[in-house]
Amino acid sequence: MARPDKAATVAELTTKLSDSAATVLTEYRGLSVKDLKQLRRSLGDDATYAIAKNTLTQIAARQAGIDGLADYLSGPTAIAFITGDIATVAKGLRDFAKDHPALVLKAGYMDGRVLDAETVKKLADLESREVLLSKLAGALMASLSQAVSLFAAPLNQAARAFGALAETRADDPALAQGDTTDSATVAAADPAAEAALETSPAPSEPADAAADAATDPTDAADAATE
Repeated sequence: MARPDKAATVAELTTKLSDSAATVLTEYRGLSVKDLKQLRRSLGDDATYAIAKNTLTQIAARQAGIDGLADYLSGPTAIAFITGDIATVAKGLRDFAKDHPALVLKAGYMDGRVLDAETVKKLADLESREVLLSKLAGALMASLSQAVSLFAAPLNQAARAFGALAETRADDPALAQGDTTDSATVAAADPAAEAALETSPAPSEPADAAADAATDPTDAADAATE
């Protein structure tokens, strides 16, 4: 390969290593072209899978500021550059390796750390981003429902209280008129009571006559003589 081609390949590898959320190094010895196509399709849009020369990958890793991959760059190497969900890609690689033992997971790189093969396999046991988002959405909806219930409870209690008060005032005319007790209110509420009020003597007249007799004994004696 001419030197300009090598430089272009290194530049491309450097960009992919820098832009990827994670990378997984694999050995593909024994996989057919058909197997490689099937593996690429299984990873979907979450990752690109490409064969890379070890020497050029070492140079690209140094330029990308990645240390520690050199120990795993031996034998035929293909790299999964993960740009989507890491757990989904790790599951895809693990499951494909179960059906195709020729695919060997060698190492990985994520969040500034080099991962050994066992750690990469553990990534496959993580829940996917879609599952985590779904659980988060469910938890948020449950919290919102609880908050709405807490706010609605006092309002419902107040509404019931006002409703009960309205029924009580409707059943009691005195409360409906502002709780007044004068004769006009009683008369308006009961016509029979109005007639009784008109025919009954004023309660103050006997008391006034007795008071006059007690204060003027002469008038009382004159009245007895007559």
